[in-house]
Amino acid sequence: MRLTDLLHPHLDDVTSVVDATSGGLRLDPYLHLPPGVAPTRHEQPVGPGELMLLCYGPDPALHGDEADCLAALERMRPGGRGLIVFGHPGTDLPYHRLLDALVAHRCQVLHAASLGYTHLHAGAVFACTEELLPPHDWFGHPLPADGFATALRIADEYVLADFVSRSQRARLIDLERAAEESARALETAREDGLAERLAAALRDKDQLTSELRRARARTGVLESRVTMLEGSTSLRVGKALVSAARSPKRRAARLPGELYGLWRQRKAKGRPAGSPARAAALAPEPQADDRFYLSHRAVSVAPRDRLVITGVLTDRTAQDFAADAVVGRVLPHDGRLLVERTDPDVFLVQLSACAAQDGPWSLTGTGLAPDLDRRLAELAARARGLGRAAVLWRDGPESSAPGLSLLPWDTVLDGDTGTALFRLDPVTDGRDRLRDVFLQDSTRVRLARLAALTGGPDPLAERRIAVLAAPRDATDVARLVAQALGQLHRPAEVVVADPAGLALDELTAASVAVHAGPPTAPWVADWTDLTEDRPDTLLLDLLCAQEFSGADAVGHTPAADDYAFVPALHPLLVRRSLLDSGAPPDSWSRAGHRLFAVRGKEPS
Repeated sequence: MRLTDLLHPHLDDVTSVVDATSGGLRLDPYLHLPPGVAPTRHEQPVGPGELMLLCYGPDPALHGDEADCLAALERMRPGGRGLIVFGHPGTDLPYHRLLDALVAHRCQVLHAASLGYTHLHAGAVFACTEELLPPHDWFGHPLPADGFATALRIADEYVLADFVSRSQRARLIDLERAAEESARALETAREDGLAERLAAALRDKDQLTSELRRARARTGVLESRVTMLEGSTSLRVGKALVSAARSPKRRAARLPGELYGLWRQRKAKGRPAGSPARAAALAPEPQADDRFYLSHRAVSVAPRDRLVITGVLTDRTAQDFAADAVVGRVLPHDGRLLVERTDPDVFLVQLSACAAQDGPWSLTGTGLAPDLDRRLAELAARARGLGRAAVLWRDGPESSAPGLSLLPWDTVLDGDTGTALFRLDPVTDGRDRLRDVFLQDSTRVRLARLAALTGGPDPLAERRIAVLAAPRDATDVARLVAQALGQLHRPAEVVVADPAGLALDELTAASVAVHAGPPTAPWVADWTDLTEDRPDTLLLDLLCAQEFSGADAVGHTPAADDYAFVPALHPLLVRRSLLDSGAPPDSWSRAGHRLFAVRGKEPS
């Protein structure tokens, strides 16, 4: 929730907002106060028609000091209201440190909610009153007032909520502790794996060096023997006799002369060392170049931006994963070589690929193919020896391949491998089904979970969107912030010409990067016209359509085509590389780029 969404339902009859924060954080850019409500700062009591702003958090320099917050509560008078924002996460909210002061100064909390900012995680609206006010529901609307019934509701909900929150807090602490232990174990395994890989590489280098030295020595001996044989008199006499035998008429008459010449050369070898013939015989022979040259070389120095998976997968899973990852499927005879050469981020074994009735790894883990069990165990051990995680994806009943659970896996994932959006039918499944799969059950979401466990590149980075905007005044800024933060799929960055002169702090606080210059996200949406009404599902629907189609640009057509490839459209979401090419939109289809149309609200 945004801070303005929490505050505005409680601004009725409020004409002045009093800033009582003591830290360095400015809350004005988050409020977007309506006309007639003026922000001010004073040390006087806060009464009817006024609302006090307070901030409390773990960083006193940013959020302010606790003592200043408690002192500000002393200025509350009946009829006054207040908004306090917390820098603590909701699960660690130290409300008990303020509860006594709120009660002592007759302040009743009306509504509390989580905030989606990096340094503000929760907020609460309260009012100073002489009588019990009706509480508000989850949407911020007041419930019917009935004195005693209201008190009973508050007391009952307090007891029950405290009971539920205690168990949830305990579970959260256990999960956080388990996550920290898993992260430390994985980091230790990686460090150990790197050291082992380095030692193995050094051993391989020493072994190759010794083998190369021995090969060079054997080559030198063989070359010397060949030279000696080629210069021997016996070989030359044999060659002369063979030549004479092959053509007796032409070579036989010359045979005595050749033999006499060989006898003279052999006799010359016995002359003293100082003779010219001896010096020529002792002259060093030209040596061959002992350097080795590569006849073929293929080197990639680009950083890994996709998850690399090697393992045992079904045909369907390998096809779905290939859209977002580099997939290598091992076979029983080449698995070790593929694991070593591809250096994957994870060695993944899918249970359904082993429990299937056909395929190269069929019956693995069932006890009916012990040779396959042994080879799979060797591959998992080799992957772990290389410092890579070995993961079992248990997408079926464990009883179908019980032997797999006995192997030393780093992580075991339970559940299916997700659904690729291109396998859905927009007509049959409907737009809501596409959204649900996109957000929770898609193959890309499953791969992101795998990448988080193994430390590989996050596939969800391909869903980042940059919004191009050109706000001119405070009204445009307010519309831009409201539309960007209101999207069900928030943009990752907002690109404006001069961000320094605009009040866009709320976007930055909500983890939306604001900068000038070219966008860096894979996808770009043009929002330069801020007078358009954009629904909160706009970016979500555009990304659903892109992931379904694999298109390079998604947008609307005058004919209101829906989920269809078209030759031309009004682009609403464009691949950044296509936008950087500078080609006009009417030439995209002719250049081979895929354009996909979705029906939605036409620009006004």
